[in-house]
Amino acid sequence: MTDNFLVRPLKRQDYEQWLFLWEGYNRFYGRFDATALPTAITQMTWERFFDAYEPVHALVAEKDGQLLGLTHYLFHRSTTAIEPSCYLQDLFTSEAARGLGIGSALIEAVYAQARQAGSPRVYWQTHETNATAMRVYDKMAERSGFVVYRKLL
Repeated sequence: MTDNFLVRPLKRQDYEQWLFLWEGYNRFYGRFDATALPTAITQMTWERFFDAYEPVHALVAEKDGQLLGLTHYLFHRSTTAIEPSCYLQDLFTSEAARGLGIGSALIEAVYAQARQAGSPRVYWQTHETNATAMRVYDKMAERSGFVVYRKLL
């Protein structure tokens, strides 16, 4: 329990509330209406959280039965370490719950999961315009200095 909210693993019965947060996260990054993720991706993402063979995991922050935030993270191999790396892929807090420490608590919970898995590091990326989140991130981790390049195929 942190400031009257609980960070816990996602449960199957969380689907509707998770979907609301997931859609908010995607909307924040411009994925809605004509640019929305295909339903098949959302459904596959959801199913992966409950597949023991998948390295993808989800945590949520909850208060009084209401989900306030989510994080998705995954473990993967690296050419620079024997232990798995932990990539915090998605982090989102409902607009009404921002400023309550939920994002920080979710990141700390991912750190705990990574330690438990023997991962030596957790890393993530955010858009350069996400200044509000970066103020929190700058307190919780160091900027790597790397620039992300990508090419859609």
